[in-house]
Amino acid sequence: MSFFGELYLRSTLPFLSEAVTEKEAEYLARAFADVPGPEPIIDLGCGHGRHASRLNASGPLAGRIIGLELDALSLAMRRPGFPAVQGDLKALPFRPESLAGAYAWYSTLFAFTDAEHVHILREVARVLRPGGRLVFQTVPYERLAESPGASFRQTLPDGSVLEEQSRFDAVTGRDMGQRTLSLPTGRRLTASYSIRYYPLAELQRLLESTGFSTEWVHGGLAGEPPAPHAADLIIAAQRRRG
Repeated sequence: MSFFGELYLRSTLPFLSEAVTEKEAEYLARAFADVPGPEPIIDLGCGHGRHASRLNASGPLAGRIIGLELDALSLAMRRPGFPAVQGDLKALPFRPESLAGAYAWYSTLFAFTDAEHVHILREVARVLRPGGRLVFQTVPYERLAESPGASFRQTLPDGSVLEEQSRFDAVTGRDMGQRTLSLPTGRRLTASYSIRYYPLAELQRLLESTGFSTEWVHGGLAGEPPAPHAADLIIAAQRRRG
């Protein structure tokens, strides 16, 4: 089965508190507050819309957010208050230079092959107007390289049992894992994943090669500088003019 579908939704929703979502949405609101309209800002891989619903309802981005999601179940379960389209990151259903900004959270852009990551970033550059902004969150490569193995088992509030094992390969930059969710009904959902984590310098070269220039790099939601053991790696990049 696909990792990004029912398994992902059921296994991640219990850990996404409203407090965490609010802090992340506040960061995104600040990140795009100076981006003029009226063109929309796209939530790439919006899932059930925890960021998009908040940002579109009030604040500096109210009325400007559109969600993009490939998984039909996520779209069916999305929170109210924002428009969304079903679409693929590798073939964005938008006209060239029609968007003011784009954002993606939790390494959404990097769950594919290296060649596909180049293509996806070029697609984002295609649909952003010159000077448009891309903001995305991932995890510092160094943090994973220092602790490459992970194993997890927990009983969720609905009685489901979540199990996961993963291994990060510092040579390829890939975190490979398998997640299993055993439901109280007896159903068992299992899928594998592969997520690419780039060192910061490599990420910046990737952005430069696909039409972007780095605007800032943060190590967390408070705007702190990047660090190898920071909680986050958040990058803002501008779509180059010309």
